[in-house]
Amino acid sequence: MKRRDAAAALIAAGISPAALAQGSPVEGRHYARLAQALPGPAGKIEIIEFFFYRCPHCAAFDPLLEAWAHKLPADVSFRRVPVGQQAVLKLHQRMYYALEAMGALTPAVHGGLFNAFHRVGAEANDEAAVITLVGRLGVDTVKFKQALGSFGVQTKMAQGQRLAEQSGADTVPALVVGGRWRTGPGMGGTPGQSEAAQGQQALAIADFLIKQARGGKNS
Repeated sequence: MKRRDAAAALIAAGISPAALAQGSPVEGRHYARLAQALPGPAGKIEIIEFFFYRCPHCAAFDPLLEAWAHKLPADVSFRRVPVGQQAVLKLHQRMYYALEAMGALTPAVHGGLFNAFHRVGAEANDEAAVITLVGRLGVDTVKFKQALGSFGVQTKMAQGQRLAEQSGADTVPALVVGGRWRTGPGMGGTPGQSEAAQGQQALAIADFLIKQARGGKNS
């Protein structure tokens, strides 16, 4: 994308011309620099989304993010990290990593979980309810129960929480780009802006940061 086109995309996404520095997002407003860079996969620019299923803002952002992630270039990798300190959110973290370990975390299942929580009104406050919920989405509940209590899932939860702390991701949804910058729909937004506009803005900023990472730039 040409610089002129990138600037136009940012403006269309809701970033005002006055907030731009030569067509670029502004550090400290549209994105934040991590205090310490995080390691990532060799030869890849990693994008990490921090989220939790009960978050309505995460639910609104997810369709935009899913479509964007499917179009990422070969040198960019993407993964999600569920977070949360409450007991029920930790249960949902276990649910996520158990599904991932099974190879059952398809876009349909992931989107189905958001739909269950935010449209159907599912609670899933205990293991039995979580097992019932994923079963309704076509998941093998016998294998799921085995994965839910596995050591590997517990390890992934600890790693994810540590990563969130290192990233300073205290609100969700949040995106960390290239292990160096954090942005999200709530950063740089304007009063009255729709969730869709905020989401598109965050993805436009992420595109900008991917280019910065690819060019080896520090700003």
